[in-house]
Amino acid sequence: MATWFTEKQTENFGITAKVNRTLHKETTDFQELEMVETEEWGNMLLLDDMVMTTEKDEFVYHEMMAHVPLFTHPSPKKVLVVGGGDGGVIREVLKHDSVEQATLAEIDGKVIEYSKKYLPSIAGTLDDVRVDVQVSDGFMHIAKSEREYDVIMVDSTEPVGPAVNLFTKGFYEGIAKALKEDGILVAQTDNPWFKADLIRQVYGDVKETFPITRVYTANIPTYPSGLWTFTMGSKIYDPLKVTDERFTAFDTKYYTKELHKACFALPKFVKDMTEED
Repeated sequence: MATWFTEKQTENFGITAKVNRTLHKETTDFQELEMVETEEWGNMLLLDDMVMTTEKDEFVYHEMMAHVPLFTHPSPKKVLVVGGGDGGVIREVLKHDSVEQATLAEIDGKVIEYSKKYLPSIAGTLDDVRVDVQVSDGFMHIAKSEREYDVIMVDSTEPVGPAVNLFTKGFYEGIAKALKEDGILVAQTDNPWFKADLIRQVYGDVKETFPITRVYTANIPTYPSGLWTFTMGSKIYDPLKVTDERFTAFDTKYYTKELHKACFALPKFVKDMTEED
């Protein structure tokens, strides 16, 4: 008899995947962690019964989280990733030659441990010499930092459990202080079909903190609704004004220099969630 995993995305809707076997399952100090092998998506990381990443479609999220801000900033040298213990965003960050140090602040060391074991294609660069892996609370890491980073990426789970504080105005204000005078923030901000209020809240909070605030989207099949948003806050640099000379060629599967600007063209119902003209 086949085994199926269903992520219940609302009270009335979910997404289901056929599971071949469970690779690991445990209750960590912070959440329920499960690594499963699926028929369609390869190995899949679940936290509190929510899909975090899969081998098949992970590149979309990780490329869009990393490359949009890193090509917007003219010379990103020091980067912080809050959360993201699977290592996918770090892997993409390291493709930029200008980056001298990439710090990972992940609160749950078990996510790092089992991603290395079962998701090596995603977590394989966490041992790179440019990476500083810290098993620590990203909220507190931000609070202790000042004018330190060029780019900060918030690769969090949904706003439940240990990630609740990562969706507050105070956190974004802390990030602004932790960034250099020309720094950039990018945060994942969930999907517009089921989390419109969250997108409105985050957009408003970031806009009150950063002079340039923009929302962009990507298609991620295993995330709720498939349409995902990211919110960028920038002190100086506008992602829509990046010139072609800024882009360098390296291996990607989703991100392109054309998509860099196209991803900011929002569907009307998503655009209505922001205050942009």
